[in-house]
Amino acid sequence: MENFNRLNDLYFKKLLGDKKRKNLTLSFLNGILNKDDKNCFTDITFLDKDNEPLTLDGKLSKLDIRADLNDGTQVDIEVQVCPFKLMAERSLYYWSKMYSEQLEKGAEYKKLKKAIAINLLAFDYLEDEQDWHNIYNLLNVKSHNKLTDHIEIHFLELPKFTLKDMRKIRASEAWIAYFSGKYSKEELEEIAMTTPAIKEAVEFEDTFLQNKIERRAYEQREKAIRDYYSYMNSYKEEGLQEGLQQGLQQGLYQQAIQTAKNMLKDKVDIKLISKYTNLSIEEINKIKVE
Repeated sequence: MENFNRLNDLYFKKLLGDKKRKNLTLSFLNGILNKDDKNCFTDITFLDKDNEPLTLDGKLSKLDIRADLNDGTQVDIEVQVCPFKLMAERSLYYWSKMYSEQLEKGAEYKKLKKAIAINLLAFDYLEDEQDWHNIYNLLNVKSHNKLTDHIEIHFLELPKFTLKDMRKIRASEAWIAYFSGKYSKEELEEIAMTTPAIKEAVEFEDTFLQNKIERRAYEQREKAIRDYYSYMNSYKEEGLQEGLQQGLQQGLYQQAIQTAKNMLKDKVDIKLISKYTNLSIEEINKIKVE
């Protein structure tokens, strides 16, 4: 399929968020986290976060993929396709929830394990950084000594990625090349010679696209996202500025209602409509009845 979006969250979760393909997830994580054969992660347990609403300014917050690794390390993989200025704040918020949820009431702090947030971005975010992969820890501002290794936040910016030598490609580069969409199937086959997991990913992609139900769900999601951002951009083109907050918020609310109506006509799942419009389930059900 031409212009197939491998960062579509339905596809991404099917590929890397399914226990049937956890070998691919481990390959991705071990590559991004620069693990070798001696200290690599060997198992992963996925935690389904779709049914756990987290309130952030009255909006529904969700993690794309949340999992425990075999040594107790917690990991959150989030994909962001459209530019978002507050990625650092949002990632830190998700990280803090992931870290704090490890302890039950009365539990000891020594039971806390490392928590890693990985942000896979389809846009340039870190203006002062040239590398496509940047890692942040908690450091002393003078000595740069690390306070603890329990916090680790990664930003992977796809537009900054360029594959220099396919013969010396690392696993992390192979996965970013795959998700970037910059390389042909023939080039991915060459990349797969050094990273076999990529071959399996390409084969799963073909199977996914041949499934009419899966493909239809993928296309609906892509359409819903395009429609939503088209509506948002139309307001910008009409000259609405940030200073007109009250009018803007009302306009966005009305547009969210219209977006919800269009998505309901396309039989998109109500939870997904809520995610992309920030309308509550109750509001969407009222629109459905009307």
